[in-house]
Amino acid sequence: MDYKDYYKVLGVEREATQDDIKRAYRKLARKYHPDVNKEADAETKFKDAGEAYEVLKDPEKRAAYDQLGANWQAGQDFRPPPGWDSGFEFSGGGYTEADQEAFSDFFESLFGQARSGRTRYQGSREFHAPGQDHHARIEIALKDAYEGATRQIGLHAPQVDPAGHVTVKDRTIKVTIPKGILPGQHIRLAGQGTPGIGKGRAGDLYLEVAFKPERGFSIDGRDVYMDLPITPWEAALGGKVKAPTPSGSVELKIPPNARSGQKLRLKGRGLPAKPAGDLYAVLQIVTPPADTPEAREIYEKMARELDFNPRSKSGG
Repeated sequence: MDYKDYYKVLGVEREATQDDIKRAYRKLARKYHPDVNKEADAETKFKDAGEAYEVLKDPEKRAAYDQLGANWQAGQDFRPPPGWDSGFEFSGGGYTEADQEAFSDFFESLFGQARSGRTRYQGSREFHAPGQDHHARIEIALKDAYEGATRQIGLHAPQVDPAGHVTVKDRTIKVTIPKGILPGQHIRLAGQGTPGIGKGRAGDLYLEVAFKPERGFSIDGRDVYMDLPITPWEAALGGKVKAPTPSGSVELKIPPNARSGQKLRLKGRGLPAKPAGDLYAVLQIVTPPADTPEAREIYEKMARELDFNPRSKSGG
């Protein structure tokens, strides 16, 4: 997937004001509108300008896009860094003349349908009007999903200053994380969105939950998989080992002649629910290094006395 430099597309500097961006887009839209310009690449340039404007006209999308940095080159292979948008508040916004379906994979990878759609409330002539809902993505620890927790979460709310530049205002809110919440689920904070007009109620804040990456752990629904390192003799002879899990240490029985990749199931030890998910310990045999004379002697003895060739079945 190619990186798109939206500032370059519109021909403006990264420090451009919102008015500068609007003027640049209108100029390009008039120049490349398919009804006016019949050149072969006019429609493509018109759509590219519309996509760039869709991001840069919106202080929320622009601030999130800007945090990716200015070191990417247009056309460079790109994948969004994990958690790149964590904590950024989005309230949505209307579309430009650009067709939503024409937006690129790059745009969708950053903002997706949920963050490019129209807001629930588009305006009213009534004096009393509800505020907009806000959306943000947060990352929590796997342990918090197991036990439930109350955490202070930092959010970044983009806004336009009097000079027309996009700035980011940080705020901290207290969030109660429900026990058993899954990635992709939302926590609703009533009244934490945009304030209403007149007597209109404030919008709500919806926090989409993601789990912080934790080495050796992965999630599939409510089932949790964790890597469990074991020694060659534990694998060969079997035995009991202590294993740290998100809900505390457990004692696991390793069967004799266990193999790497073998899964041991702990029923009901996955993410809490009714019924709870399962926890799978995935065995990983770790070989000690032959970095001392004694260790080398042990390995040499094994090589002499054990009739074992792991490649025999493959003709090696």
